[in-house]
Amino acid sequence: MSFKIAIIGAGSVGFTKKLFTDILCVPEFKDIEFALTDVSEHNLAMIKAILDRIVEANNLPTRVTATTDRRKALEGARYIISCVRVGGLEAYADDIRIPLRYGIDQCVGDTICAGGILYGQRNIPVILDFCKDIREVADTNAKFLNYANPMAMNTWAAIEYGKVDTVGLCHGVQHGAEQIAEVLGAKSLRELDYVCSGINHQTWFIDLRLNGRKIDRDELIAAFEAHPVYSQQEKLRIDVLKRFGVYSTESNGHLSEYLPWYRKRPDEITRWIDMSDWIHGETGGYLRYSTETRNWFETEYPQFLEAASKPMDASKRSNEHASHILEALETNRVYRGHFNVRNDGVITNLPRDAIIESPGFVDRFGINMAAGITLPEACAATCMASINVQRMSVHAAISGDIDLLKLAVLHDPLVGAVSTPEEVWQMVDEMVVAQAQWLPQYAHAVPAAKERLSKSTVKTREWAGAARRSVRSIEELRAEKAALKQAV
Repeated sequence: MSFKIAIIGAGSVGFTKKLFTDILCVPEFKDIEFALTDVSEHNLAMIKAILDRIVEANNLPTRVTATTDRRKALEGARYIISCVRVGGLEAYADDIRIPLRYGIDQCVGDTICAGGILYGQRNIPVILDFCKDIREVADTNAKFLNYANPMAMNTWAAIEYGKVDTVGLCHGVQHGAEQIAEVLGAKSLRELDYVCSGINHQTWFIDLRLNGRKIDRDELIAAFEAHPVYSQQEKLRIDVLKRFGVYSTESNGHLSEYLPWYRKRPDEITRWIDMSDWIHGETGGYLRYSTETRNWFETEYPQFLEAASKPMDASKRSNEHASHILEALETNRVYRGHFNVRNDGVITNLPRDAIIESPGFVDRFGINMAAGITLPEACAATCMASINVQRMSVHAAISGDIDLLKLAVLHDPLVGAVSTPEEVWQMVDEMVVAQAQWLPQYAHAVPAAKERLSKSTVKTREWAGAARRSVRSIEELRAEKAALKQAV
């Protein structure tokens, strides 16, 4: 087979390498072309050198090109994969820093909450530019695979306004299933069957079978509470399991910021999180992790390049959906996964226009969703709160309506649990002004926002958050890795 895959945001070096090697694990895909594109020539050069080294080491006919000209990369592409973070770590830092001034403590801030909503405002105009290029220069039947957060908002915009065949992909379901299999004592993940459904980052394991035996709520609670690690790292997640009766896909830290109950006061935050790793609830944890990862990669790049010289091992193909979807579409080897698509009745008690994450099967005929799923009422209610925020956020990003943007932030569950309307109005003004270079749709609103800020009487404070850690230096990271290696 010979076709072209374009990767937008290919400068996400580690993830691009994973997608590349996964796809090349499919025997029929050796003779394809990867067109890499990114706004950073520096990052493009690094990832192209790594991928070229992989091709050379494995004696493959695969072609790899790299360009900052996005349209050129998209020309004739059958599949387009997006891994972009518009504004990079600079804008992301404001997504965490500014809400903290108003008492809003986020762990990740990339899905909803104040940070996730502003992230969507930056991404959506760019996503629509991608869609325009796809319609104009890509293959007639091109499929857009979006990995970028905020997943639901980006996918919603691409489908409703970009008019491109789009699917959103995430790995939260797989990670949650791995945890469940472990606590239940499964010898292999293949022993666990499950139906997981909801919306991205708020997906729920509504049916679990271990070797065909149905697992009920009480057995799952007992298994998690008995686990020596997860019982400490996933305290909030286990509490939700007890109250809702089903387990959420999302990590302790992520889940904590989608709900109005666990991060509303500093003492509550420290009660429910675990500081053994950022993903369990640390304030701004993913920002710290991303910053350290970038610094580490820049410093240790020669080692990454050297590692790329080793032969690929197909047995280490990851469970990221992309390669499996492409394999099913191109070879008709059926793949079952969980995909982000427009609902259109797949989940009976969520709106038709919402972007849901639910089981589907892929073959030559496309992605075929399993329809007629009904969520437990509490799960549906929690999803609905986020869907309403997502819908307003998408429409605000399209229209450049700053008042609608403020209403979207106001209705966010965690923001609403912490902040007053006056605080939300000022916070959004502050975030739009700070991020104006990435928010062209709000250019008309920036002067008035600056004027309001100059006269504001709403009090703020400089606050690091309830559980903030400093970014570690390269020397500290080296020492930690050396200690872990010695311990093993």
